Amino acid sequence: QVQLVETGGGLVQPGGSLRLSCAASGTILSIYTVGWYRQAPGKQRELVATIPSVGSTNYADSVKGRFAISRDNAKNTVYLQMNSLKPEDTAIYCCNAQRVGIKGMYNYWGQGIQVTVSS
Repeated sequence: QVQLVETGGGLVQPGGSLRLSCAASGTILSIYTVGWYRQAPGKQRELVATIPSVGSTNYADSVKGRFAISRDNAKNTVYLQMNSLKPEDTAIYCCNAQRVGIKGMYNYWGQGIQVTVSS
């Protein structure tokens, strides 16, 4: 059974930093494209950043230059380093892993974690 577990969320002051982790079990995360999404109350879910199994990372314009997505394949984990946080970054953040296999699309979600940016 594949599971994705996010950790590292919490309350931080504006201008602060947090690092979110998305740890996988039951599969090898390095073969997936992994994305971090967020959803704020009353707003649509937004794709924040993606890291493919091979290739370049991508970021939403709203987080470029402040957030960085990375992998540690030895730990089967993807990270989202969030710097210079703003109140508008407040949301529930979820990681998603997907790939196309012989049997079709494989798509997994974590349970989500709260990030609150407030003074």
